Amino acid sequence: MASEQRRLKEDKVRSKAWKKWGPYLAERQWATVREDYSSDGNCWEYFPHDVARSRAYRWGEDGLLGITDYQCRLCLAMCLWNEKDPILKERLFGLTGSEGNHGEDVKELYYYLDSTPTHSYMSALYKYPHDTYPYDHLVAENRYRTKQQPEYELLDTGVFDDGKYWDVRAEFCKSKPEDILVKYIISNRGSETARIHVLPTLWFRNMWSWGEDCDAYVDPKPSLHQSAPGHVDVEHQSLGSYVFEVDVDQNGQKPDILFTENETNCKRVFHQPNSSPYVKDGFHRLLLFGEQFAVNPDKKGTKCAPHYILEIPGGEEFVIKARLFEKSQGPDPEHMFSKEGFDDVFSLRKREADEFYDQVIVCEDPQQVMVTRQAYAGLLWSKQFYHYVVSEWLDGHENVVPSPLAHSRMRNSDWRHLYNKEIISMPDKWEYPWYACWDLAFHMLPFASIDLEFCKNQMLLFLREWYMHPNGQIPAYEFAFGDVNPPVHAYAVLKIYKASGDSPARRDQVFLARCFQKLVLNFTWWVNRKDPDGLNIFEGGFLGLDNIGVFDRSKPLPTGGKLAQADGTAWMAFFCELMVEISLILAQRDQIYEDMASKFFEHFIYIMDAINFGVAHLWDEEDGFYYDSIIFEDHQIPLKIRSMVGMVPLFSSLVLWDSEAKQHPGFYQRTQWFLNKRKGLASKTQILHRAQSPNKNEESNEQAIMLSLVTRDQLIRILTYLLDEEEFLSPYGIRSLSKYHEKNPFTFTVEDYTYTVRYDPAESLSDMFGGNSNWRGPIWLPMNYMLIENLERYDTFFGDTLKVECPTGSGNLLRLGEVARELSLRLSKVFLPGEDGHRPCHGGDPKYATDPHWKDLILFYEYFHGETGRGCGASHQTGWSALVVNFLRYVNYHPMIVDHASAMINVQP
Repeated sequence: MASEQRRLKEDKVRSKAWKKWGPYLAERQWATVREDYSSDGNCWEYFPHDVARSRAYRWGEDGLLGITDYQCRLCLAMCLWNEKDPILKERLFGLTGSEGNHGEDVKELYYYLDSTPTHSYMSALYKYPHDTYPYDHLVAENRYRTKQQPEYELLDTGVFDDGKYWDVRAEFCKSKPEDILVKYIISNRGSETARIHVLPTLWFRNMWSWGEDCDAYVDPKPSLHQSAPGHVDVEHQSLGSYVFEVDVDQNGQKPDILFTENETNCKRVFHQPNSSPYVKDGFHRLLLFGEQFAVNPDKKGTKCAPHYILEIPGGEEFVIKARLFEKSQGPDPEHMFSKEGFDDVFSLRKREADEFYDQVIVCEDPQQVMVTRQAYAGLLWSKQFYHYVVSEWLDGHENVVPSPLAHSRMRNSDWRHLYNKEIISMPDKWEYPWYACWDLAFHMLPFASIDLEFCKNQMLLFLREWYMHPNGQIPAYEFAFGDVNPPVHAYAVLKIYKASGDSPARRDQVFLARCFQKLVLNFTWWVNRKDPDGLNIFEGGFLGLDNIGVFDRSKPLPTGGKLAQADGTAWMAFFCELMVEISLILAQRDQIYEDMASKFFEHFIYIMDAINFGVAHLWDEEDGFYYDSIIFEDHQIPLKIRSMVGMVPLFSSLVLWDSEAKQHPGFYQRTQWFLNKRKGLASKTQILHRAQSPNKNEESNEQAIMLSLVTRDQLIRILTYLLDEEEFLSPYGIRSLSKYHEKNPFTFTVEDYTYTVRYDPAESLSDMFGGNSNWRGPIWLPMNYMLIENLERYDTFFGDTLKVECPTGSGNLLRLGEVARELSLRLSKVFLPGEDGHRPCHGGDPKYATDPHWKDLILFYEYFHGETGRGCGASHQTGWSALVVNFLRYVNYHPMIVDHASAMINVQP
């Protein structure tokens, strides 16, 4: 057993708390909903970046490439100053929604390089310019630019030209679970000597200012106190006793340690007197304005930082060493920073990380390995402590600012039961420092290969009674927990279950059963709330696809009537199939689950009938595609937009073999009875395919049925669009909207106003959803992943009997499994360098292609340009963009492993 696998096992059985400390510190706590106590809900304006250095947070902390414990009580992150900036660099900067021409956006250069699942070794890089950081220039230029213009990025300012910047690499490793070794490697990439201030900052989250009735209240107040040069004693009521020790500076001397309090500077923020001269922005006031009285001369407080002043010649570096440890786990003082007790531990943990990933990563090409390793690093660094007790937030906090009357009637007021206080996988920790439930489901697919226990806990968490609404809804995300995301939770649960063992007998059925009970509640919520007319045609709002429709699908239609959604209906059919399979798995140990399998089987048939032939059918026979439709009492109007909405029906494909169905006699008999009684339905739709398996013995007469929303003919017709390079097929995957709408935009006129959907391959030109969402052309990895996986399922069923042109019109006939592989290759190319060294995701920037200090750095964006593959949106949304590791595994190892009994694809090779 590899060392990291042993640590994972020890943490699972709680013999050693290897995960107690990790990169759980947010990168943006300012301008989040949970810190917003405004009357209008404008969190960006209420708590901006400029206030963050001076005001204590209520619900969390943020910092620069930092770590914290699993309850975010004690935090460690770096602070930088180049003697030219107007503020200390304590946290990442970015634009608010009103400042960016394409919505909010982080304006920093940082990269996650490595991490193990237990965070026994971690590495990340931050790039900091020698010259003044262009805060105001970035805001002014982006406000000036229109949506037709590209975002103005940090590299565009020229502040990194000629190598005039610092590479600051933060590395962490653990000698023991609570003995954390820290290195900050400060490299001058310029040609001339430059000066930098580095302050490795340790502080307590403020848990003492909010009153005894608050969830996070702690008494007595924790303390930091210097008892010797370079040595800080740490005392916290629940965390315990720790020591923070720092090594010498360039002169061989222990640096001066500064102390203040992590408390709001009320004088600056609220124009009220401070109760103490020592407040949160004390270090800022000392360094920039020389205010000696801003720090505590008694060397104590709740925030401290050793102050390193470094002069580093061009091309050289200096390494700052620090150590944070629980007193009983401390090292021998003689070896605190010695080669044997410090450097060798780092080397060992790095080697163990390599050994762990050598067993996980199936690629051999060095570039593919690098992409995979950094994708995993981004996933692991994006785990975040998330604290938000909705009832307390709604009621306000008199000790800080009373909640305005309107606040309790604003967003999330019907989610008072929701109690968030966990480590959760985030889409990213700056633009999306809050969970999104359907993003999370996709995060778990690559995550399952490296930390299965974490995946199980994440899935179970959102089904617990303090998360799931009493009515059965799963919370969506911070801005509106009641919004609706696609019902993919069951999908991730099933994938994780299949990854839990190499055979059904070795898999975790207890986990599956625990999830199933709550998933039934969630399914019932969907049926009761999103099919109001009982027609098996579902609504659901934007369903994660934001501005893909001509109208905002989460709001009442300007036309009147109701919106029948092709994707919402297809997602529910998909949900049915998943529940059929889960029921049959659980029926292997308890026969009562067969009844549930029958229930979901029949519900699937009803949805299949409705979407194709019902009163509000959404299949357009003339076009050969699925569309949303506006339903009126006496007629309906199809919204003929060729988008991913019409692709979702392909996601429903489940194969049931007769021999396996007969193992569940109750289910088998009920299914046969139903099909016999509904012969007209089966004949009319041709949905219930019956064929001999291409994966079975040819001499056998084994037969199967495939549950699919689409017939063979419908499948071929939809794929004709999807694989057409003038429609959906990009050099880098499947676009979210057909390129057909570039020259043929869809328009819809209501009274005197015309609504338009036009193909936009990159950033959105629409203001819908704040203007930073785009499902009108770019490539999104999770939806591509779903298509690829289902093509593999269809291939399992049809085999050589079904081939299609790929690309459409090329004359090149491929099996569907071969099409899936071709799409995986195209998607993988987004992150891999071409012959000229350019990775498409970096948009042609020469630094990333030729500069040795940039060319191996990879960003995993939110979505990608439909023509060039350039990364767009959130630059660090490694969560679901980490799915590239699954594409790389697919093209390098073999087709996605299929459990042919049900054609559901396993996570692990």
